[in-house]
Formats: sequence, structure tokens, C-alpha cells
Amino acid sequence: MATSIISQGKTTNEAIENGLKQLNVSKNMVDIKVLENTEKRSFFDILAPRVVKVELTLKEEPNYNKKIDNLNTEKEVKIIDEKELEESKSRVKEFLDNFLNNVSDKKFNYDIEIRDQNIEVNITGEDSGLLIGYRGDVLNSLQTILSSIANKNTDSKIRVILDIENYRNKRKETLENLAMKIAKTVSKSGKSVTLEPMGAYERKIIHSKLQDNKYVTTHSIGEEPNRKVVISKK
Repeated sequence: MATSIISQGKTTNEAIENGLKQLNVSKNMVDIKVLENTEKRSFFDILAPRVVKVELTLKEEPNYNKKIDNLNTEKEVKIIDEKELEESKSRVKEFLDNFLNNVSDKKFNYDIEIRDQNIEVNITGEDSGLLIGYRGDVLNSLQTILSSIANKNTDSKIRVILDIENYRNKRKETLENLAMKIAKTVSKSGKSVTLEPMGAYERKIIHSKLQDNKYVTTHSIGEEPNRKVVISKK
């Protein structure tokens, strides 16, 4: 028998989010039925507290197992031709030579190499903050551009991994420390904490760091690009 709960809130969205927290699942894993909606209240209910009730029912487990099996089947490793990788690397190198010479008066250096079927680029320089941007937004955009250039005129999916002044490792360490600090606060107070919006890569760092934590659990809410991680007590 499918698991169901009834949750409530001041709005439909709040009622749904409260229910998802209780079940510790994402929205696509449940069927939602609105049981009581404040929009249909009568004049005589005007002084009563606004409450929306919803029923959340977990979808059948086999469906998810089937999807996971399909994903695993499709995830066959495709070996990319070495010539293709070298041609992609040359295109990325040509772009970087022109771009870095024009983006600032100060000199940039970069290393580019093929490793494990990926093209890895590391940039250093005095003005590297320009290429990192606010919490890595420029870095991520530049990585997307380099990926497009690498995959031009090829059917292969070539991944470009860009780092600037070891920013990614430093940011990962910062986020992991933040996750542990917030987890301690949540475990003591019992109150959930919602972090500021983050990209998928940074949210994954938070989830991974706390996935085995005995006292707290995490889930994401909202829509891109304003999706946030919520840390709650178990």
C-alpha cells in the first residue's frame, strides 16, 4: 500500500513543502491532491485561520527502480577518438589565446591537457578574479562557452573542466565547512535553515557532505536559478 500523509499550510505551496519535508522526498516522487483550499472560503469563514490541506502519496517504488535501471543501461561509456579530442583541444586553445589577451591588460597563464576523456583547463593570473566572478558565476559561464567550442563539429560529448586559481577546491571547502556549521545549529535548535540560492554543482556539495549525518537531512526547494538547499533536523 502506498504511503500517504496529510499536510497543511497557509498556502498550497507551503502545505506541499511541509509534506515533502515530512516524507523527505522531492516533488516528482509524490502524487498531490488538494483537500481544502482557502480560495473557496465563504464570507463566514473570513475570521478563521487560513489553512490549506493537501494529501501527498508516494508514487510506486517500482517506477523509480525502472527509471534507475534504464539510466544505468544508457550510461555506457563511449570512448572518444583521440583525434577528436586533440582537435577540440586545439579549438579551445585558440579561443583562450585570443580571449585572455583581450580580457585584461594583465597577463594570464593557462594549462590545458586531456585527461580521462576530458579537457582540463587551469588558468592563473593577477586579474583572475575577473574570470571567477561572484561565487564563480563568470567561471561557470566561461566553462559553458569552452564546452560549446570543444563540441563544435563533433557528435561526441566532450567535457571541459575549467578551474581558475584553484577556485573550485577552495569553494568546495568553504561550502563543506558551512554545511557542517549549519548542521550543528539545526541539530541544536531543531529549526530548519534555508541557504541562499546555489547552482546544481554547489547544492550537490552540500547534499553530499551531509548525506550521512545522523542529525540532519537536506532537500532542495524552488526553481532554477533560485533553487535553494534546506537543512532540517531528522
